[in-house]
Amino acid sequence: MSRQQLAKLDQLSTGQTLKFNYRQNGVPREGFLVRLKDTWVAYENRCRHIAISLDFDNGEFFTQDGKYLFCQTHGAVYEPDTGLCVHGPCKGANLFSIPLEIGESGVWIDVE
Repeated sequence: MSRQQLAKLDQLSTGQTLKFNYRQNGVPREGFLVRLKDTWVAYENRCRHIAISLDFDNGEFFTQDGKYLFCQTHGAVYEPDTGLCVHGPCKGANLFSIPLEIGESGVWIDVE
């Protein structure tokens, strides 16, 4: 197992996201990193309603008001800090979270 750096601590401002590719159990995946006010979170870029990317490949994950993450296909709305779907066809389901390591040098994930 090795580590993959996703971002430096000063790379994203609050409310910004960054897409990245990684491998899980030998399978290539796409994720996205979110900078929140006091923390960072990362999720697999896959809607819980139907296994498609949330962002239509344009890197836009937030609703227009910047309060929630959303799926551009079916309108599922997720809390950014927990990944919980609070509105839409998969209400009550959570996005697949990706564990992060946050240190002085940046934000990292463990990869194969």
